[in-house]
Amino acid sequence: MLGRRTRARRTLAGQVFLVQVLVLAVVIIAGAGLAVWQTRRVQDDATRVLVTDVALAVAQTPGTLAGVQSPNPTTALQPVTEAIRKATDVDFIVVMAPDRTRYTHTDVDRIGKSFSGNIDRALAGQTFTETYTGTLGPSIRAVTPVRDAHGNIVALVSAGVTLPHIGDQVWQQLPAILIASIIGLGVATLSSMLLRRRLLRQTHGLGTAELRALYEHHDAVLHSVHEGLIVFDRSGEKAELVNDPARVLLDLPDGTVTRADLPVSLQGMGTEVVRDEMHVTADRVLVVNQDVVEHDGRRIGTVLTLRDHTELRDVLGELDSVRGFAESLRAQAHEAANRLHTVVTMVELGRPREAVNFATAELELSQALIDRLTGVVAEPAVVALLLGKVEQAAEYGVELTVTGDTVVDSTDPLTPHEMVTLLGNLIDNALDAVGHDEDAWVEVTVRRTEGASGGVDLYVRVADSGSGMSQEVFTRATERGYSTKTDHHGLGLALVRRLVARHGGELLAQREPESAVIVRFSR
Repeated sequence: MLGRRTRARRTLAGQVFLVQVLVLAVVIIAGAGLAVWQTRRVQDDATRVLVTDVALAVAQTPGTLAGVQSPNPTTALQPVTEAIRKATDVDFIVVMAPDRTRYTHTDVDRIGKSFSGNIDRALAGQTFTETYTGTLGPSIRAVTPVRDAHGNIVALVSAGVTLPHIGDQVWQQLPAILIASIIGLGVATLSSMLLRRRLLRQTHGLGTAELRALYEHHDAVLHSVHEGLIVFDRSGEKAELVNDPARVLLDLPDGTVTRADLPVSLQGMGTEVVRDEMHVTADRVLVVNQDVVEHDGRRIGTVLTLRDHTELRDVLGELDSVRGFAESLRAQAHEAANRLHTVVTMVELGRPREAVNFATAELELSQALIDRLTGVVAEPAVVALLLGKVEQAAEYGVELTVTGDTVVDSTDPLTPHEMVTLLGNLIDNALDAVGHDEDAWVEVTVRRTEGASGGVDLYVRVADSGSGMSQEVFTRATERGYSTKTDHHGLGLALVRRLVARHGGELLAQREPESAVIVRFSR
């Protein structure tokens, strides 16, 4: 229990709660004191108005002038002033002669004695108020003159209320002020408790030191991790966090990032779990993972991670080409062994002429293809690729031909490696498209022609006997590739699009008169 209480005091929510309660208590106490002070001030002002009105009313009453001018002013005025005093709740009403001699007073023993207080301004014809300590103690009093029919000052009237009396009136209002203050403190404390509960829920009960350490670790991890990281909110549309590698990998601008700012293939991922999807942007090949973040069974966001596999994908593309070459060599070695056994057997059977004809016929056919390709294609790597793909297609039962107008004296603007990647992926996609169809065929054309601007265009066309792709399907295939960890196929057209975009080329698909993919680079 003690441990839980100590922890509660150390949480951010607990500290905020204590500070809020202390501040609210100070504010409310100060407010209550200010209210009391203001009430006293207002009461003093009201008392000045009251004693002034009472003094003027008594001074202007005809009976007061008559009483002052009578043989015995005290007898005439004392009962009247006492009745008025009790009715108006003032502490004294004094009617006096201009020489300060009292005609009336609350304390009858002081009648006939001299009035204590200032009367000079009243003798000058003014009505004024003052705070003065007289025979009844400190009081707020008003003094005003009494005039006869000719305007002469024949007497003075003073009415007053003692300060203790005013204090009693203020204290009568104090319970209401205290009740209001207590209610305000209670409401404020309840609000602080509700805020504390919300903060506890949002900060998971962590203290300031823990939150600071969590932020520092969080910031350190974000800056040290080399993978791209994007954290989306609950809707999956607005990014709440984007680290620097993610901005570099996706070429994102500074500032707020939304799902619409991502490449097209990533925009349609939604908020579902994704594992090792391969996505191709204009410049990179990325492995993408997406996870849903939950807390207490509630979805609170999604986390998207990005790994750059551009170089690895290029290496895998070259490895595929080498693997294709190896498979072709293996098939050729196997076929050569069969032919050699046949030739040896024919010789043993005493048929040397037939053996020579059998051996040279296949050699002449293969050599003719090699001679033709080496004569029109200047780059050895491209020749090797085409020869390998011819053998690979033959294994699939597909006839792969290189058209007679194929002439490649240079792969510019592509490098030899890029040309191998381009042709290899286009031919592989064509072989996948025709599959094991009967009479399936693939036709490859590569040539350099004079362009409209006087430069030289590089033209690549791979046609096949398949049904082709609609423009919508073709666009989707070039925007995004997909793979798993064990199978990296499906990226061919996306990789081709990336390569074409890098060199400012053009990528087209045809369905008539036959299925074909065309790539054109203009110089």
